[in-house]
Amino acid sequence: MYKELINQLKPKFQKTLEYLKNELASLQIGRATPSLVENLEVEAYGSRMPLKQLAAIHIPDPRTIVIQPWDKEILTQITKAIEDSNLNLKPITETDRIRLTIPPLDQERREALARVVREKAEEARIALRRQREETWRKIQDLEQEGKIREDDKYRAKDELQDLIDEYNEKIKEISEQKEKEILSL
Repeated sequence: MYKELINQLKPKFQKTLEYLKNELASLQIGRATPSLVENLEVEAYGSRMPLKQLAAIHIPDPRTIVIQPWDKEILTQITKAIEDSNLNLKPITETDRIRLTIPPLDQERREALARVVREKAEEARIALRRQREETWRKIQDLEQEGKIREDDKYRAKDELQDLIDEYNEKIKEISEQKEKEILSL
């Protein structure tokens, strides 16, 4: 019975890892990549939509992103969304597209980005711990209700900890890889 609860955690933990990967991919590391801007929320057509649904995003060279909206009428909304974001990029609006130039990183900015990576990794670990605590409470309730034995409760606790350790290691690998990438550019 407790195994079902633990198995329900795995997809949640996987979602947390995917979220961390997406967050880290959106960090500006001195190299142009569509993931920097593709999920930017743009106010268009009376709702907020991700940029990737409104425009084609091209990378003509390693330091330039070109955004070409399918509807030229929303060019100003896209420009505003970029300016309002925390990307610190200055959009250059041309007749039918927006050009973004990625500035090279100085050492201070690299260290700041490395701190952001560590913060996001810690947020992911906190999310895992919250989910573990919730599951642990449910397992304790099962034992209180007599649905599982005390031995099973402690076996479940060990399995939960093993699962947490496994995913914490994955978070550590992902964050260390990104930090190394930032500091070595």
